[in-house]
Amino acid sequence: MKKLFVSALSMIAFISTAMAQNATITVHPQDGKEIIPKEIYGQFAEHLGRCIYGGLWVGKDSKIPNVEGYRKDVFEAIKALEVPVMRWPGGCFADEYHWMDGIGDLSERPRMVNTNWGGTVEDNSFGTHEFLNLCELLGCEPYVSGNVGSGTMEEMAKWVEYMTSDTNSTMAELRRKNGREKPWKVKFFGVGNESWGCGGNMRPEYYADLFRRYATYARNYGDNKLYRIASGANANDTNWTEVLMKQIGPRKNMAGYSVHYYAVRNWNAKGEAVNFTPQEYYETLSRSLGIEDCIVSHMKIMDKYDPEKRVGLLVDEWGTWWEVEKGTNPGWLYQQCTMRDAVVASSSLDIFHKYTDRVKMANIAQVVNVLQSMILTNEKNPEDGIVLTPTYHIFNMYKVHKEATFLPSTIVCDSVRVNEKEIVPTISTTASKDKNGIFHISVTNMNMEKAQEVTVALEGVKVKTVSGTILTSEKVADYNDFSHPATIAPQPFKDCKVKKDVITLKVPKHSVVTLEVKAS
Repeated sequence: MKKLFVSALSMIAFISTAMAQNATITVHPQDGKEIIPKEIYGQFAEHLGRCIYGGLWVGKDSKIPNVEGYRKDVFEAIKALEVPVMRWPGGCFADEYHWMDGIGDLSERPRMVNTNWGGTVEDNSFGTHEFLNLCELLGCEPYVSGNVGSGTMEEMAKWVEYMTSDTNSTMAELRRKNGREKPWKVKFFGVGNESWGCGGNMRPEYYADLFRRYATYARNYGDNKLYRIASGANANDTNWTEVLMKQIGPRKNMAGYSVHYYAVRNWNAKGEAVNFTPQEYYETLSRSLGIEDCIVSHMKIMDKYDPEKRVGLLVDEWGTWWEVEKGTNPGWLYQQCTMRDAVVASSSLDIFHKYTDRVKMANIAQVVNVLQSMILTNEKNPEDGIVLTPTYHIFNMYKVHKEATFLPSTIVCDSVRVNEKEIVPTISTTASKDKNGIFHISVTNMNMEKAQEVTVALEGVKVKTVSGTILTSEKVADYNDFSHPATIAPQPFKDCKVKKDVITLKVPKHSVVTLEVKAS
């Protein structure tokens, strides 16, 4: 092992020392400036596998308890997370989705083959109204991804008009005919998705011109102001960013720029969600922590063309991606979620908090039954209850950081050498101060073998009380299933003491703790 010094505002520096089991965190409240956007905790719902059908939507006539067609237990679990924004209808599905197929009488909506995801026949019973009404019920902002890959500019323009116009135009009247009198508020609008790949296999120069054209005709109606989002880079493809920032930048309707990043060690052999070795565990963490280098590399280019930071960087797809569970449709991307996924989630959110002067949104993939999901439903016995995954619990524990002031921290901790080039720190952390003056500090012990004693000092703060919540499990491969839905669940954290305003806590292996600290 190595001793690792991590500054929350700088790149990592490594200091070789003898192996130790202690870590120190120093929080610098006086340096807190940026507010953590609530949209960092965004969700993503694609027409993929059982995310929509059997996940979010069961229909009003279903025997499964529902709220206007939305599965009731899923709906209530999502609402409890206080989801700020949800992205839909994709993903790759967005660029083969034609919105007019998903409006009007359900019995008359055409069927289509979902060629991207398992060849499923899509009946379009969940469309524009169903999604936007869901967002209203949840109290979250909709993020609609428009079709550039196979759709026309006119089709996109009419969709925006249909959703947001309060005039007596043909599109607005069609919306009224379909049961919605007043327009919806739609702020976030994506102009295509993964245009470098499933969204059209385009060159950045070609997509830049298409964005400028399509975005021009995605109009603002009334007081609805679109935040137009360009389809950005695949992970570390900085050339795509260079071209788009140079040819579009903040001048031509681009308010946001998306980046997709998955913690995949090897796309040809992604590994299993539950069965993995210690080496695979640390390789996954190394890959997931690499999202920081990804963000920084794109930010440098964006700063060159947009020093005022008018264009937001949106990590609107991120998370783990394993081989599908045995016996499930390989095109549905259904996977279990272990304590390893929880560690990936917490440490990734820690990174996003550090760069919120540019990073304005993140959308984990995906909300129900797909990839690193919040919630699982039972395909074989759909009337069974739901499973809340460890990742769900992380988002619930971390929601205290939303719209709080980010507080930079310095960490000194051990590290684990993964290979000749990669080293993983054993501690990740984030800290914030909310509008009521309460401090929240989240600490992740990423060491899968050993507990760590961690001391936390808040510079210049007199500590009055400390309480906490912990997410932990005996084994890092533990998970929740329909027979054992609470194997991993948040518990009160009591292994904590305060002496001379320094907090000392003992964090079990592969565990996440969130502290609430009140000052005197």
